[in-house]
Amino acid sequence: MNQAAAPQSAFPHVTVATIVHRDGRYLMVEEEVNDRIVYNQPAGHLDIGESLLAAAVRETREETGWQVQLDHLVAIHQWHSHEHGDEVLRFSFAATALEHDARMPLDAGIQRCLWLSRTEIEALGDALRSPMILLSIDAWLTGQRLPLQSIDCLLPRAAP
Repeated sequence: MNQAAAPQSAFPHVTVATIVHRDGRYLMVEEEVNDRIVYNQPAGHLDIGESLLAAAVRETREETGWQVQLDHLVAIHQWHSHEHGDEVLRFSFAATALEHDARMPLDAGIQRCLWLSRTEIEALGDALRSPMILLSIDAWLTGQRLPLQSIDCLLPRAAP
């Protein structure tokens, strides 16, 4: 009997990231992933029961010590990650930096946070954690923005 392979279910890793721009520079993190130093925007996974907006604010604070205010949804990217072999669905938000807590311990793996120009970020080349970094910055630079009200969270206990 010839059996076709069963189709895989699509269970992407849902992640959030922030594009924090100030004085011509973007907030980035230098992190160690799989024994390699890479650069990324403040980003991370959505927790169960958490809204996308709350996750973006939380991840930015945990990875950089910066409290931010989200301004817009800029981009949604679907990507196949070679890092863990799975699909990623990433929501990128523009955010304004409000206050920095330099004493706050950063997430495990984060070496430091930096403010870099787009040119400096592009020059990092293969050290960028994913192509979504420049794609989201470029989307923001071209004025791509959706209001935060475009996202409805209907979870019963989710933080806004």
